[in-house]
Order: sequence, then structure tokens, then C-alpha cells
Amino acid sequence: MAGRWPTGAEMPELPEAEVVRRGLERWTVGRRVETVEVLDPRSLRRHIGGPGDFVQRLQGASILDAVRRGKFLWLPVALASGDELALMMHLGMSGQALIQGDDQPDERHLKVRLGLSETPDGLPGQLRFVDQRIFGGMFLDPLEPTADGHPGGRGALGLPLIPEHAAHIARDPLDPHFDPGAFHAALRRRKTGIKRALLDQGLISGIGNIYADEALWSARLHYARPTETLTRPETQRVVEAVQDVMARALEAGGTSFDSLYVNINGESGYFSRSLNAYGRAGEACPRCESEGRDGVIVREQFMNRSSYRCSVCQRRPRRARY
Repeated sequence: MAGRWPTGAEMPELPEAEVVRRGLERWTVGRRVETVEVLDPRSLRRHIGGPGDFVQRLQGASILDAVRRGKFLWLPVALASGDELALMMHLGMSGQALIQGDDQPDERHLKVRLGLSETPDGLPGQLRFVDQRIFGGMFLDPLEPTADGHPGGRGALGLPLIPEHAAHIARDPLDPHFDPGAFHAALRRRKTGIKRALLDQGLISGIGNIYADEALWSARLHYARPTETLTRPETQRVVEAVQDVMARALEAGGTSFDSLYVNINGESGYFSRSLNAYGRAGEACPRCESEGRDGVIVREQFMNRSSYRCSVCQRRPRRARY
């Protein structure tokens, strides 16, 4: 399906973050950080101790796991001192975590380089953090027990720990411990528009503009539908739509609209080719077209960004909440 794609990058959402997490798990877990090189200290602005402290503490650390909750990524590491912390990797709008060989030329926007220990099978020796717009960054963060005693996020070890700076982030819809009933109750209490609720990382995590629009199209709901009017079956329909669109995006390696989102090997995702609403302004709604209606995908301003919906099967509610 051809179409014009939006200009400007979107923040990586859960599927993109999970693709990167899987790459980090495969290529970095079990290895030791031999060297730490900071090429741009702006990418460490969230690290309280500054670049010198970051280098001193991380050098010699062992990478224990690669974990994700929603869009948040971290590597639990055991420092040479014996302390266990989280190496947070915030991708922002343009951050990339790349595995490269020592002989590969530096990327133009390379910010931090970690030299990793050798492996018997000769895996590439560098983990590079590249960030064109410098909205993302890296920092070390204390780990604390999760409030519910379940694993902090998707990872191999399933440790019931979460970084201090991610403790406020709700579980994502692909998390086996996500509670749809509790989510429905929280939606009813929130009294806002459904898309605003889906973008609230303290309510449900991992969903951004792209997958919110796709899920709402699938669920046949307008983005300004008041959450306090949602029935339990409607909430379940939204949750299942989000889970479905994210699962399909994962299979395609995520969504790439430009070169800023790539996986750990520098490859783009291809789910953008399967989108039904997002970026399809002016095109026929696929569902309406198949059912003999004249619905068209329209683009509307929403929270300083764009929102895409069908003009027919996602009609504006009477008491819209924007």
C-alpha cells in the first residue's frame, strides 16, 4: 500500500525498544565492560556524578541482563565494586544502540563507546550509543524491588528489580503481569480522552503516537472518546488491539519512517508498510473500503502532533475529550 509518510521522527515505542533489547541480550549479556569512552558529555547529563564518575564506575562491570519495560531499556550490571546498578539507555527521538567491530569507522553522531570483553565466537567488540538530536542518553541508576514483586520488565533473568527512574512506569500490554481489569478501572477514574490515556506511561507503558492511532483504528474508537464512558468490553477491545498491533510490529522488526530508528545491527524495521491509519491521510480507510463505505483517513492536530483516524468508522463522540 503506497502512501506519504509523516515528516519528522517519532519516539521509538515498545516494539522498537523490544527489538533493541533482544539485540542487546544476544550481543552483550555475560560480557564485561573493558573500556568506557565518552565522546560527548551531553549524552550523560542524567548521570548525577558526571562523565568521570560514569567512566570510573562502569569500567570493569559485568552485564547481567537486558531488560525493557514499555519504552524504557536498561542493562543490569555488576560493578567491579560488587554493587549492582542499572545502565539506563534512553533512546529519545534519535538514539541508537549499535554493536560494531573495532575496525568499523565511528558514526558521525557517536556519543559513548563501550569496549566489551572478547567472546569465544568472536562477537563484535563495541557497544556504541549514537544520538543525532541528543534527546536520549545513558546513566547509572540504583535498582529497587518492584512494588508487586514481579519481574521489573521483559528480560532473561526475570529479576523483581526496577531502576529508580523507571519505578513510576506502568506495566506494558505485552507484560504477562499486565492487569486489564485494573487498567479499565484506572481509565474510568481518569476522565480524559482515550488517546491521552494510552500515551500516559504511568497508566500503560510502551504506547506512542503510531501504535495508539493503529490500535484505536482497529478498535473503531475516536481518539477523543471519554474514558469514563468506556465499557469493559470496549477497554478489552482496545487492549487486544494494542497487543495485536505491537505483536505484528515485533515480527516486522519495528516501524521505521527514516534512518534514525534501527536495530542493534543498524537495520530498519518494516512494519510501516502494514499501517492502516497512521501516515495514511487522504487514503481510503481499508476497513470501510472492504465493507463498501466511503471512509477516508484524516489527519488532525492532537497534543502538538498529528492524529490519524477514519472519518466514518471512528466518528467524533458527543462529549469529546481532547
